[in-house]
Amino acid sequence: MNKLIFNFLILCLSNNLFSQTNAGIKLSNAAIERTTHSVEYNGKWTKIDYPGGDVPDNIGVCTDLVIRSYRNALQIDLQKEIHEDMRDNFEKYPSKKIWGNTTTDKNIDHRRTQNLECFLTRAGAKLPITNNPKDYKPGDLIFWADIATGHVGIVVNQYTEKDIPKVVHNIGNGPKCEDFLFKNRIIGHYRWFKNQE
Repeated sequence: MNKLIFNFLILCLSNNLFSQTNAGIKLSNAAIERTTHSVEYNGKWTKIDYPGGDVPDNIGVCTDLVIRSYRNALQIDLQKEIHEDMRDNFEKYPSKKIWGNTTTDKNIDHRRTQNLECFLTRAGAKLPITNNPKDYKPGDLIFWADIATGHVGIVVNQYTEKDIPKVVHNIGNGPKCEDFLFKNRIIGHYRWFKNQE
């Protein structure tokens, strides 16, 4: 009887770990696919549809890579998710303090790293920042300091010779898969798959 219970618990735990990994792998694969696109680095304000809006596919910044990867892999619309949370909790977001905004703007709010990071924190997705590469799983979002006004990338299931996970990000030359995880100071580490955990 004890062996049966033990096996059942192992099965439940492994299914939970597999589903988390599965969503992370899907997001990782979508990010890697983005590296096949030619994208000019351009974060200008652009009027876009809502929900499901996007700037033209040939332009974008680091957040656009994240937004497109979530849509393609997990059918999660970060434009809608962030707009709705900001609409209901505007004072919790940095938009007024940083940009002087007095209301939401569904054309640009989700494309700002500070708003994305605030949303992820509010969603309970924050994880510890460590120097251990094993703590960073495919699909994790990493935010770095000291790069422009903020920078974000997606941990992918490709590794360096030293077993450090690579990251897909757009730092100015289009989406790239690189050994970048520990190249700058990490200020945020998140894992969020909404209801697909």
